Amino acid sequence: MHRITRRQFGKTVAAATALAGTGLPRFSFAQDGAGDQASDRRFPEGFVWGCATAAYQIEGGVHEGGRGQTDWDVFSHTPGKTHNGDTGDVADDSYHLYKEDVQLLKNLGVRGYRMSIAWARIFPEGKGEPNSAGLDYYDRVIEELLASNITPYVTLFHWDLPQALPGGWQSRDTSYAYADYAGFMARHLSDRVKHFMTTNEFVCFTDIGYRDGTFAPGLRLPDGPANQVRHYGILAHGLGVQAIRAQAQGAVQVGLAENASVFVPVIEDDANIEAARRATRMGNAPFLTTVMEGKYPHEYLEHEGANAPKVEPGDMQAIGSPLDFVGLNIYNPNYVRASDAPLGFTVEKMQSSYPHMASPWLNIGPEGIYWGVRNVCDLWHPKGIYITENGCSADDVINAEGRIEDTDRVMFLRNYLTHLHRATTEGYPVKAYFLWSLLDNFEWADGYSKRFGIHYVDFATEKRTPKLSAEWYRQAIAQNAVV
Repeated sequence: MHRITRRQFGKTVAAATALAGTGLPRFSFAQDGAGDQASDRRFPEGFVWGCATAAYQIEGGVHEGGRGQTDWDVFSHTPGKTHNGDTGDVADDSYHLYKEDVQLLKNLGVRGYRMSIAWARIFPEGKGEPNSAGLDYYDRVIEELLASNITPYVTLFHWDLPQALPGGWQSRDTSYAYADYAGFMARHLSDRVKHFMTTNEFVCFTDIGYRDGTFAPGLRLPDGPANQVRHYGILAHGLGVQAIRAQAQGAVQVGLAENASVFVPVIEDDANIEAARRATRMGNAPFLTTVMEGKYPHEYLEHEGANAPKVEPGDMQAIGSPLDFVGLNIYNPNYVRASDAPLGFTVEKMQSSYPHMASPWLNIGPEGIYWGVRNVCDLWHPKGIYITENGCSADDVINAEGRIEDTDRVMFLRNYLTHLHRATTEGYPVKAYFLWSLLDNFEWADGYSKRFGIHYVDFATEKRTPKLSAEWYRQAIAQNAVV
């Protein structure tokens, strides 16, 4: 066998790269028959492929249609709170361009679209009389989706809290106001919308907003009050589940979208797999664990001591309301090993050399999507799992030919979906996958500095341009397989 040297291989690759830019055929290093491998990576029949967005990140139109002010309007207009002082005032202008965005979805061939409702468009003061212009806007969006054979999956709260609510999430009254809003929206939409998610990512609108101060409203509360904010967040979810079921017209599916901390065993042996399961339960103690079990783990309460949240009668029954599905937003892994630590596991520290995407926090760990699904299913046996977000930031640029060749995002998606496929082949009830995101958008405190979309947005003109990743995703959907 002739062995090619490293230098010769480098010359061969360089030649192939140079020729790829010409009209000549490209070199291929694939083995014969590799194109048939997609048949081994097919997803179950009826699997729902979709995209996800959030109202404040794409809509703009913050002063139109009777919309009220939100905590993110105030926060983003506060100097020093967001990158370059960026705000969601215009964002992707989807408030006006929603028909164009639905066409992008249609071009991809998706069957589902996860969107959020801006609470302040419906109740500008957070409660009171509904705003007919806001209802009309979402009616138009949903009708456009249904006319294109795209099923809406509606998130009722994705961080943009009406500013007028006294105390925000420090107030128990906000949980009740949310339930009233959720019930109202279920009654209004459920003749056309059959899938509702109560809230998106508890930790981001509680801890990061009220404990760390890097998201709206930018507070740094001590542990006791911060834990009470956590409680009011999950209470709102539970009361919302009850309100949706009580007010919906006919049968609906109700769940949530949660960025549960994902724990991966460092080695797939019995001891480390059990450690990852334990870590999943304890690492999500104040949020998903409590929602799924209807009670706070005693280890969490003991750890918090006098700072533990104050619970009123009926709270835990509401919080533990049965769900039709669990939505998981999965990005990062945490690696754990079995140990003699009090809880039976140790979380390994990430090395400085660990690979990440354009966002420094977004570590690449494709096996995390498999273990995220597996651990949640093994612990709590949900009826269904939706991957409600998965995607990545990349340093996208338009090249001389007008294309965005985001090969790193294609790499990310291909690897994560390969591991999600493993979960489906092992029988875990994964029903849907919603890619984050359809569009580059306002990325919260990062402003417009990080691009997560599979469509490039020129924020000066609002022109949308499909990236290479959009073409890759279109083909994956068409084949119902990793391609």
